[in-house]
Amino acid sequence: MFGGKQDGRKLKGLYAALLVPFDENGQVKEEGLKAIAKNAIENEGLDGLYVNGSSGENFLINTAQKKQIFKIAKEAVGDDVKLIAQIGALDLNEAIELGKYATELGYDALSAVTPFYYPLSFEEIKQYYFDLIEATQNKMIVYSIPDLTGVNINVEQFGELFNHEKIIGVKYTAPNFFLLERLRKAYPDKLIFSGFDEMLIQAVASGVDGAIGSTFNVNGKRTRQIFELAQQGKVDEAYQVQHETNNIIAKVLELGLYPTLKEILKYRGIDSGLPKRPFAPFNEENRAALDDLVKQYNL
Repeated sequence: MFGGKQDGRKLKGLYAALLVPFDENGQVKEEGLKAIAKNAIENEGLDGLYVNGSSGENFLINTAQKKQIFKIAKEAVGDDVKLIAQIGALDLNEAIELGKYATELGYDALSAVTPFYYPLSFEEIKQYYFDLIEATQNKMIVYSIPDLTGVNINVEQFGELFNHEKIIGVKYTAPNFFLLERLRKAYPDKLIFSGFDEMLIQAVASGVDGAIGSTFNVNGKRTRQIFELAQQGKVDEAYQVQHETNNIIAKVLELGLYPTLKEILKYRGIDSGLPKRPFAPFNEENRAALDDLVKQYNL
């Protein structure tokens, strides 16, 4: 189980952190979810979906809804699209249940956010991942987002995790590019996905294997341009596209991240629903500003 190599190279690429549409009662809008998933692949040209992450408002929904979303996303895009299932939960038993379910559905790999809220030791966090792998026998991608979890993992601790052959990489959502450089050089065979859309060019320069992002749902084409231009060493061109992307991101954040992304999808005829309460719906007083954004950047 430990040591050796678990080949995850086929999972390299760009993934939408899948948005989920909810109705007024907090129920998943199934047809809308299918349309959002297909849009990411067919219209935005992404390689895969990262399902039930932060952008799916995962930590606001129950176990049955999480399973529902895993199933619908899989059915929407079929077997040829790369799929990663985020199963992390404070309840280890729930995470195991979700991991087994996603594995049975045929997800290519699992991912799990580091356990949060309680001040767990690294040994406890490490055992959490090992328990998930033992129960599911699927590949695992650590989801590191210290700004939200308060959990910081250093280079040596990542090494202890990566020593398990089924921990194939990390979704790295952190602005610490010193640590990212250290990780890339220390563990060249492990997958590293960038998780900050607004810092993609810097992450590509640091050697990431792909990226996972919420704004990719509506801005995937520019994401692809940034990634490929930066890999080709066309830094000035890549920075120009990153600048446009960051203009979009800045306005989306100003208007409200999840409700605004969902509203942009509605311009495409997608029933993208509402954010899950307690998130507020889109503020209609900002409609003119959103109209301008969609028109200016052809969203």
